[in-house]
Amino acid sequence: MYRKDTLANGIRVVSETLPKSRSVSIGVWVKVGSRHEPPELGGVSHFIEHMFFKGTERRSAKDIAIEMDSLGGEMNAFTSQETTTFYAKVVDEHLPVVIDILADILLGSRFDPADMEKERKVILEEIKSVEDTPDDYIHELFTGTVWPDNSLGRPILGIPETIKALSHQSIISYIERYYLPKEIVISVAGNFEHNRLIELLNTSFGKLSRTGVPKKDLTPGFTRATVVKKKQLEQVQICLGCGGLKYAHEDRFVLMALNTVLGNSMSSRLFQEIREQNALAYSIYSYITSYRDTGLLTIYAGTDPSNALEVVRLVTRELKKIKDEGITQAEGLRVKNQIKGSLVLSLESSNSHMSRLARQEIYFGKYHSMDDIIKSVEAVSLDQVQQLAQRLFVPENLSLTILGPLSKDEVPDAVLEI
Repeated sequence: MYRKDTLANGIRVVSETLPKSRSVSIGVWVKVGSRHEPPELGGVSHFIEHMFFKGTERRSAKDIAIEMDSLGGEMNAFTSQETTTFYAKVVDEHLPVVIDILADILLGSRFDPADMEKERKVILEEIKSVEDTPDDYIHELFTGTVWPDNSLGRPILGIPETIKALSHQSIISYIERYYLPKEIVISVAGNFEHNRLIELLNTSFGKLSRTGVPKKDLTPGFTRATVVKKKQLEQVQICLGCGGLKYAHEDRFVLMALNTVLGNSMSSRLFQEIREQNALAYSIYSYITSYRDTGLLTIYAGTDPSNALEVVRLVTRELKKIKDEGITQAEGLRVKNQIKGSLVLSLESSNSHMSRLARQEIYFGKYHSMDDIIKSVEAVSLDQVQQLAQRLFVPENLSLTILGPLSKDEVPDAVLEI
């Protein structure tokens, strides 16, 4: 069911046939994102993602939209810290057409300067919309708190100053340097004939030929800090977190279990303690962010300004409790079943299969079956969860960012002591 191939020009192709599906999903994953940008080009990866949909020598932007709609399919893209991804999902019989469209926008986009000026305005509005959404903006502020001197701590969208300064030539040069065959993984999942797929990809994407330059990834050190950004809001937005694990770390499933116990569901400790027992927040959760060489475990809460310090106190108390006492057998069994269930349910679409294949190739260079993953989840022990908590939940590995109607002198640094 799983295959890995390499096109004539070096592009890797990972695929999984799903014979009972009537759809097929394809993603073109370019291994360059916001962390690879120099400060003066902040936001260039995301800008490029937008520009690829603005017209080619063969299709206008409207043509691309009409053609995809006429297939009854969907096409989109996203930029992350480490990848820029272009993907589509269509009925299986339309795979040749969607491959042609994707190859056309990736290899034949015009990058018209007039279109670039229009899109610059769109992205500036997008930046404003994030800043006007406090429960989104706080996460951006938090990464800037813990990684203030590294590109991983900068916004994916860039900032107004860098977006305004981006030139047509800087975008073209960036593509020439980093959009290379060796940096591209094409992932396909669904109902398709394998040999025909490789033939179509060699005919289209096989035309790409660039050598470029090596990317530079600078691994950030974690910064302990308490940062308060005053803004007149009804709620205080809180992000409290610690340095986590890299994507391929051997303890990644232990971290998954720790996060699930802590704040990844309605039965989690933080949800039960802060929302159900004390009614201090409507939204309270934790999540994992992992990269090639580092990661974060972050806790978010939105609360009334008068309750902000109490929420932080209760969060740090739960961190200390897990570190000192570990988790119970009942919690261990529950989180394993929860993780396994969510993993299996997440693969009910060809799109999910496509994304999983690509990330496995990018971060591991090999395929992990669902059976392999479930065995790894089952192997997590209670002791491993506590030991990981003892490594992560230490004062020097904790930071706090607050956005709302509080001032810095109202939030003592001692609030992070555990």
